[in-house]
Amino acid sequence: MRGPIFFDLDGTLTDPKFGITRSIQFALEKLDRPVPATDELTWCIGPPLLDSFAELTGDADLAPRALELYRERFSDVGLFENEVYDGIANLLQALGVDHPLYVATSKPRVFAERILLHFGLADNFSQIFGAELDGTRSDKTELLAFALAQADQAGAISTMIGDRKHDAIGAINNGMTSLGVLYGYGDEAELSSAGASQIFETVEDLSVYLLAKPAC
Repeated sequence: MRGPIFFDLDGTLTDPKFGITRSIQFALEKLDRPVPATDELTWCIGPPLLDSFAELTGDADLAPRALELYRERFSDVGLFENEVYDGIANLLQALGVDHPLYVATSKPRVFAERILLHFGLADNFSQIFGAELDGTRSDKTELLAFALAQADQAGAISTMIGDRKHDAIGAINNGMTSLGVLYGYGDEAELSSAGASQIFETVEDLSVYLLAKPAC
């Protein structure tokens, strides 16, 4: 069996742009705060939303209420305003023959599980790790440490794949190999400065690399 592979969710397995940004807009409108356009909110995809709402509202004390309003819409509608990146389903099926696969996302685990089930991806993964609704383990370093322990896997033989600096930093802090992808919401400068060892432009590029790797 080859080494375990951990995947981020948003911007790595699925494109959640409209579900996340529309739910952010909903929350800001309810709070009578300025509502940026959709494309001006893509920076919020990936990092913990509580931090993003503190910046968007200009008031850290208001951020928890904004997150509550966000979830009112996201849990019923925004969750499924999402789509799987082309090629991901085939990649997971091929990798699963030789690798234990996991999801490690800062999104609340209850939402991640529903998304992966909805899109028919859940069965590819041995376990799905995410934050709790109260924000516990929303930090990627903490989340990956927990995931490695729960899965009984060693960081030194594990790989983390994601589109944002948080994925790379969390991986490196846990002794994991970090691979970055550019088809999500981070750019090359962000990923390389965070320490990603290799960066891939497309799902196809990532697939060629992963499926050609020799056994560990």
